[in-house]
Amino acid sequence: MKQTNQANQIKQTSLMQQALGRQWNELPKALKAHYENDQSGRNVAEGKLTISYPPFMQLPLNLMRLMGALVNRKGSDLDTTVERVMKNDEQYWQRTICFPDGKKIYFKSRFTYDPDRNEFIEYTNALLGLRMKVHVDNKQLIYESNGYVLKLAGVKIPIPEYLALGYATIVETACDNHSFEMDFILKHPLFGDIFSYKGLFKTI
Repeated sequence: MKQTNQANQIKQTSLMQQALGRQWNELPKALKAHYENDQSGRNVAEGKLTISYPPFMQLPLNLMRLMGALVNRKGSDLDTTVERVMKNDEQYWQRTICFPDGKKIYFKSRFTYDPDRNEFIEYTNALLGLRMKVHVDNKQLIYESNGYVLKLAGVKIPIPEYLALGYATIVETACDNHSFEMDFILKHPLFGDIFSYKGLFKTI
């Protein structure tokens, strides 16, 4: 009984469930499974990821990787594991991407939820974060960026999207009761589509 209560408590405090409110019930089973946690607050998904970006983004991405942001290597159908762990009120993501030559790239980030603004902030390092709103549309889970923040001495300084990496969208679509597709795109108002990754995943 104690374990059941603990599991229910974790699910009730899921960041995604808080953000979606009543819309949580509109999510298909595969997407709910992707955002629910086990009793330790952990969730793992495995799948294949395809990463793409234009040639002119190679140098900027190399520099961003030094700060822990995004991925600076292309590839198709790459074995990928996405692990999320809740620690207090924050969620820590680690994406492990395996390339055919044996090299692995780790893309880590930290999610916080602001109930006053009903939005997530994803930090890829201690300073820079991306604000995101979420909603459900036709059983798809859709993230839309809402600007960036620079966190200095506990103060969040807003940064317009055109001064950073542009507008971000993520669309997640259930394929069946167990697997889902995700599609992430960064679009800058001046440079167009500057980065994308998409793939098919299953929560394990």
